[in-house]
Amino acid sequence: MTGAVAGRALRDPFAVRAQHLNGSSLAELFVLARERSAIDLAVGTPGFPVTPPRLIEGAVEALRSGRNQYEAAHGEAMLRRQIADSFSTPADPDTDITVTVGGTEALCAAVLASVDPGDEVVILEPFYENFVNAIALAGGVPRVVSLRAPHWRLDAAELAEAFGPRTRALIVNSPSNPTGRMLTLEELDEIARLCERWDVTVISDEVYAGLVFDGRNHLSVMDVPGLRDRSIVIGSLSKSLAVSGWRLGYLRAEARRTDVLRRVHEVTSNGAAAPLQFAAGHAGLVAGERWRPAIDLAARRDVAQQIFGDLGFTFQPAEGGCFLLADISAVTAADCRDYVRRLLEESAVLVVPATPFFADPERGSRYVRIAFNRTLDTLRAAERNLSR
Repeated sequence: MTGAVAGRALRDPFAVRAQHLNGSSLAELFVLARERSAIDLAVGTPGFPVTPPRLIEGAVEALRSGRNQYEAAHGEAMLRRQIADSFSTPADPDTDITVTVGGTEALCAAVLASVDPGDEVVILEPFYENFVNAIALAGGVPRVVSLRAPHWRLDAAELAEAFGPRTRALIVNSPSNPTGRMLTLEELDEIARLCERWDVTVISDEVYAGLVFDGRNHLSVMDVPGLRDRSIVIGSLSKSLAVSGWRLGYLRAEARRTDVLRRVHEVTSNGAAAPLQFAAGHAGLVAGERWRPAIDLAARRDVAQQIFGDLGFTFQPAEGGCFLLADISAVTAADCRDYVRRLLEESAVLVVPATPFFADPERGSRYVRIAFNRTLDTLRAAERNLSR
């Protein structure tokens, strides 16, 4: 008998929250890009900076010296100390820092530790699309607050309307993927006021904290007194050290929250790769002044802005991160998904349609995301293709 047992229809074998997860919206485009040997300005995988040689040498040494078994689940001691020392507001490496399997696991652990099924989670739009997936995985309900284009500013009244008795968490991202914007102290103070009123946890994605431009200083939620004890910071070494394949991220929170985060982390992964943690911790590049790629990355941002600005794209200059969110309204009347495909077919350059960054795809239909963490040669090659 097919589809039924003793006259009874079989149940759907999948959890509802799993069915609501979104897969990659770019899979088909990546296939076409490979077929055309296209220049990839889509994904954030770093073409620049180049992975520091001392990191690679440190990983090889760690492997050969026998560091091939389990590390402490919450992370190798030197790496935690380096991460703690990288913050402007002090952190205790023993009680506040947990090394994770990339920023993605850190995000999922933070949401799973903070959100029960049915709880509401406020997110700011446009958003990194995995925020929605992490909320769905926990059984939470997203409440979307749209930032005001073209400057992508937060409206305090609209944010306040999104909070209520069921609000359990707020996810922020500064610098932002995809806009490159950084939240201001005024905006963070307003967030602190609302979170205190409704007793809400702030989950702050700060993976681009080391990549801020034009003399700015990164402002963490941990630098805001009203947020320090109710926040969880997500960090990553993927972009800043150009080791996205190493999957090294971290969580920062006060000790009581860290205790719960570490239990979730142990259940989900039981720890990141030991030799890679050792290499990153002992290379001395996570904290201090020895490794500052932001200045050279800002030059790539400027080149990308010049290339696409000359084509008629409009955007706010990225304050940090590695992406531009560009309005294509002056270039084409087409939907961004159609335009991206046409650009790929005619110029062999791949950018990202921005619809996945919006709860309503129509709101993102006039935008594309452009990754500029590339070599200058790659950006200039894209310019030549586009000029044709």
